[in-house]
Amino acid sequence: MNAGQSMADLAMEASQVVRQVAEQIKAAYGTVTEGEIELKSRNSLVSHVDQSAERALVSGLRALLPDAGFLTEEETVEQQKATDRWIIDPLDGTTNFLHGLPFFSISIALERQGKLVLGIVHEVTREEHFVAWEGGGTWLNGRQVFVSVRDQLSDCLIATGFPYYDYQHIDGYLNVLKAFMEQTRGLRRLGSAALDLAYVACGRFDAFYEYALHPWDVAGGIVLVREAGGVVSDFGDGEDKCESGKEVLAANKAVHSLAQKQIKHYF
Repeated sequence: MNAGQSMADLAMEASQVVRQVAEQIKAAYGTVTEGEIELKSRNSLVSHVDQSAERALVSGLRALLPDAGFLTEEETVEQQKATDRWIIDPLDGTTNFLHGLPFFSISIALERQGKLVLGIVHEVTREEHFVAWEGGGTWLNGRQVFVSVRDQLSDCLIATGFPYYDYQHIDGYLNVLKAFMEQTRGLRRLGSAALDLAYVACGRFDAFYEYALHPWDVAGGIVLVREAGGVVSDFGDGEDKCESGKEVLAANKAVHSLAQKQIKHYF
């Protein structure tokens, strides 16, 4: 940051970058042909839209913090760790985007000296813009939002994601799924972990859990949930696996404890 620039100012400037790129993605929605889709690995798709969006985000964010490093999904820029590092998913929910399902997002986070201090998740089709920074709360289109206040699993709506490349814990995952089916108001799997976390932050979901993600999937959303009063950890009590995406459990404090007890039975 420049001398005198606050984290709130930086968040607003980064928000403008994200909104501009979101317009590019929205304009491309529905135009990508089957022949333009690349297969990174089974169940992992990418298109020129992901790559061009990432380049635009890198360019815009580099102008804000010229010395910052980058960790990005598509690796269109050299991956560097520095005092400040942007963690970028240019299009979280690519499969939804390519299949015409209107649930996908841009997710960015700023990591400073190894700590996540700023997060933005932008839902492209509905133009819902979530932003949070350390000590500044979480905001949705200019309105401060908070995690839910529910404290019983029977009242909760829970989000999850299906493993798509790492199946070593699939039996445990299915057992947890069954337990939550029986004990909660319902489960949803929508296809964008960044948005799942944003929805926990604003109280639409009461909890979100998933494993075998990546840092760019979760970094922005982690900041949103924490600044909205929620708790984010791995399936135990730590943060290392959660910030890497290996295991993520996000909820308000009461529900986090209840959900964690269920998950621990099987993981």
